[in-house]
Amino acid sequence: MAILQAPNNEILRRRTFAIISHPDAGKTTLTEKLLLYGGAIHLAGSVKARKASRHAVSDWMEIEKQRGISVTSSAMQFDYAGYRVNILDTPGHQDFSEDTYRTLMAADSAVMLIDGARGVEPQTIKLFHVCRMRGIPIFTFVNKMDRAAKDPFDLMSEIEDVLGIHCCPMNWPVGVDGDFKGVYDRKTQSVALFRGDESHGARAVDATRGRLDDAAIQAVLGDYHAGRLAGDLELLDGAGEALDAERVAAGELSPMFFGSAMNNFGVESFLEYFLGMAPSPLGRKADTGVIAPESDEFSAFVFKIQANMNPAHRDRLAFIRVCSGVFEKGMSATVSQTGQVVRMAQPQQFMANEREVVEKAYPGDIIGLFDPGVFHLGDTLTGGGRFAYEGIPMFAPENFMRVATMDSMKRKQFVKGVSQLAEEGAIQVFKQVDIGRQELIIGVVGVLQFDVFAYRIKGEYGVDVRMEGLPYKFVRWITACPGDAEKLHLTSSSLYAADAAGRPVLFFANSWSIQWALDNNKGLALADTASRVWEIDG
Repeated sequence: MAILQAPNNEILRRRTFAIISHPDAGKTTLTEKLLLYGGAIHLAGSVKARKASRHAVSDWMEIEKQRGISVTSSAMQFDYAGYRVNILDTPGHQDFSEDTYRTLMAADSAVMLIDGARGVEPQTIKLFHVCRMRGIPIFTFVNKMDRAAKDPFDLMSEIEDVLGIHCCPMNWPVGVDGDFKGVYDRKTQSVALFRGDESHGARAVDATRGRLDDAAIQAVLGDYHAGRLAGDLELLDGAGEALDAERVAAGELSPMFFGSAMNNFGVESFLEYFLGMAPSPLGRKADTGVIAPESDEFSAFVFKIQANMNPAHRDRLAFIRVCSGVFEKGMSATVSQTGQVVRMAQPQQFMANEREVVEKAYPGDIIGLFDPGVFHLGDTLTGGGRFAYEGIPMFAPENFMRVATMDSMKRKQFVKGVSQLAEEGAIQVFKQVDIGRQELIIGVVGVLQFDVFAYRIKGEYGVDVRMEGLPYKFVRWITACPGDAEKLHLTSSSLYAADAAGRPVLFFANSWSIQWALDNNKGLALADTASRVWEIDG
C-alpha cells in the first residue's frame, strides 16, 4: 500500500463518516476492525459472542450486549497515518432508523456496507436515500466475501438498478463461490491472498501480496481463478466506470471494495484508500447561508442526546458536531434557538462508553457535553452571532402503546424517564385529553423500541410500567381546524389527543380514515411532522 500523506492542517486531516447497512451485514464488526487497525483497540470483540467476556466496543448499552444488536449510535475517534478519524457507528436494525438518520446529519461521508450474498436490502435502500438527499460521498464495502457471494458484476448492476448510483471497483474478488482466494488491487495491480488465522479476526493480520504474474501467486490461484480474474479485469477495464473524484464527491459514483470484516481481510486496504479519497469537513447550510469550516467563529449542532451513559452518575450527554472555528474547553456558546448562554466545562470524546476530557476540538470532531436540560436535538451552538443550521429530520411514529406506571408513588420518576427518552428522540409522547394524567401514549417507528423503552425505564429509572397496544398506524398534527377539535367528525377507529406540547393531534387506524376526516370536516388541515417539544405535565 502507498504511504498516506495526511495534511498538517487540523481541518483537512479530519474524516468524519457514518457506516450504514441492513441488519446483520456486519456493520459493527467492520467498525471494530477499523478501530483495530487504527490502534484504538488491540483485541476486537465479537458482537455475536453474547456469552464471551468481550463485546463489541461500540455496543455499550447493556441491552445491546444481551441481544447482540446495536440500538443506539456510537461516536468514536482515533488517529491513523496522520489522519484524525471520527467514526459514527449506527443501529442497523430498522426499528432504530431514526437514530441513524440523525447521525447521518453529522457525517461528511458514508460507508455503505453490503452483504455479498444478499446484495442490496430494504434498510440499505432507506439509508442510502438519506445520504443521497444530503449529497455526501458514499463508499461501498461488500462484506462476507469469505462465504459464497453473488457475482460481483451482478452486485454492481443491482446497486445501479436499485439505488441509482454507479460503482467503480477499487479491488476485485478472486473466488466468490465459497472458494475465496483474495482480492486484486486495481491501482497497484497486485493480489492480496486471503488467509484465516486462529484469532478469528481478533488481531490484525498481514496478507500475502504479489503481482498476478508471480509464480507463487499463480500457484495459489490456480489456472481457473487466474483465468477468470484476467477475464473480469479485461471486462472492467473496457466497460467499467472510471474513477472520477468529482462524481464521487457529488455522491454520483461509489468507490467499491470487497473483503471480509470478520476475518480482517481487506479492511486495512479499504481504510487507507478511504482516508485518501473521503472529504475533509464540509460547509454546512444555515439560515444565513453556508458556514465554511474555516470560519473563525465557533459553531456546532446537537445531533444526539443520550441519558444515563454512565448509570452510576445518571448523567445526560448532548453529542455535538463541530462545524466551524475551534472548540476550547471551558468556552461559552449561545444556543441559537433559545438565546441561552452555556459554559462547556467538561467536554468529552469517546471510545464507546470510555471517555476522556478534550481540551480542543476542530470542525469534523464529535464531542459530548454534559447537559443540565438546556439542549434539544437540532440545536445550534455559536460562539458569536446567532444563526441556525438546517433541521434534523424526524419521522411520524407508526406504532403506539398506552403506558402508565404500575406504582403511583413513582409518578415523578415515570415522567422524568419518559421525558428524557423523548428528548433523545427514542419515543414521542402524547396525551389523551379525556382521561386522567396517569396514562400517556408513546409512539415509535419500530416495535423493538417498545422493548428498549420498557428495559431502560425499569433499569435506569426504577419504574415498572404497564403497556397496552393501540390499533393506530398514523398520527397527524392538526394545523387548521374548522371549530372545536374535540367535536370533529371522525371514524370510530380514530382518536383525538395532544402531543407533549399540548398541540392537537389525531390518531388513525388506516389511511382511509385520514381521508374520511378531511372529506367530512371542511377546513381541516393535517401534517405528518412537527417540531419536537419536551414539556410533559407531571
